[in-house]
Amino acid sequence: MRWADQDSYRHLNHARAVTLLEEARIALVFDAAAVEGVPGFAAGLLVTGLGVRYRRQISYRSDPLHVAMWIDQVRAASFRISYEMHDGPAASDPVAISAHTDMATFDLAAQRPRRLLTEERAFLERWSG
Repeated sequence: MRWADQDSYRHLNHARAVTLLEEARIALVFDAAAVEGVPGFAAGLLVTGLGVRYRRQISYRSDPLHVAMWIDQVRAASFRISYEMHDGPAASDPVAISAHTDMATFDLAAQRPRRLLTEERAFLERWSG
């Protein structure tokens, strides 16, 4: 957590929690995908939905938070990433936030959704939970 991530009650701010999930998502669909030779997501990917359930407060501390992610839906031109943010650095720490982000692959030049490429689908399936 960063100092600016807390609210006036010294808890993780709800909007900052979504930003932390976004950073985890970027590490997956841009960074990890590119390392595996799947650069297509960086060319066009849109958030089409977001759901967040705050289960417990996360008090400010400088320790990292553990975020587990998996893909639980893959469709022709979209997929869903699910998350659990733990109240601490370990997977055994209590889950404080559960969330999901619906994503659509998008052709920016044509301004329309596009189908997942074979290598994108294979990458996502490796992350299926």
